Amino acid sequence: MSQIEIRDVSIEYKKPKSEETFVAIQGINLAIEKGSFVTIVGASGCGKSTLLLALAGLIRRARGSIRVEGRDVTGPGPDRAMVFQDASLLPWRSVHGNVRFGLELQRWSRDDLNERAARFVRMVGLGGFADYHPHQLSGGMRQRVNIARALAVDPQVLLMDEPFGALDAQTREVMGDELLRIWERDKKTAIFVTHSIDEAIFLGDRVVVMGRNPGHIRDVVEIDLPRPRAAAMLDSAAFIAYRRKLREYIAGDMQSLQMIKDVA
Repeated sequence: MSQIEIRDVSIEYKKPKSEETFVAIQGINLAIEKGSFVTIVGASGCGKSTLLLALAGLIRRARGSIRVEGRDVTGPGPDRAMVFQDASLLPWRSVHGNVRFGLELQRWSRDDLNERAARFVRMVGLGGFADYHPHQLSGGMRQRVNIARALAVDPQVLLMDEPFGALDAQTREVMGDELLRIWERDKKTAIFVTHSIDEAIFLGDRVVVMGRNPGHIRDVVEIDLPRPRAAAMLDSAAFIAYRRKLREYIAGDMQSLQMIKDVA
């Protein structure tokens, strides 16, 4: 049995000032193996983040089931940790204090808590910045703290919703390398939402391609590229072929969206 089983999941929202509902995603079926790195791409509005929030237990399903290690997802839990695009750090806490926060909520003992927080601060390369506060850090450094805080609580599944979306291209590339380095250590199951096709291919074992109206899975592309991965891989013939295939999917969705706008 796969670690994560998503079966016939649909999510609906009520439209503002109306009794009508908007179907955000419909009929999602996906199985995710333990220790794999799965990326999700698709045009804006296809439900990528909605699916991730459902996995986190932060929104309710209209239909279907989500199970992690055989247990139904009915809300947030310690088996899953979420990393958002906004680092959302506590400004009055240091780097070390922010990483401690999740451990405090799980009631770790003080000695274990301090030692573990320090270890994960070092793991993300911020050992020399443990006493710094968020306003003293760059965007990339703040996201490293965010990732360290999520990993420190030892989740079974790491959920990431465009965590590098607000970063410049160069920092984003560096953070992608860092994330893979960290992931290679423990091989936590990772599900990563992104708008970047290159990022999805570079990070993922599989790329889930979502379509729009309503959100659904169009394809799951297996990425047969060796690990560890390096930036030079982006120029390889295999990488370019994957990029072309994914672009065709998303370009088709964007053309459909433009046709709808033209008719309206």
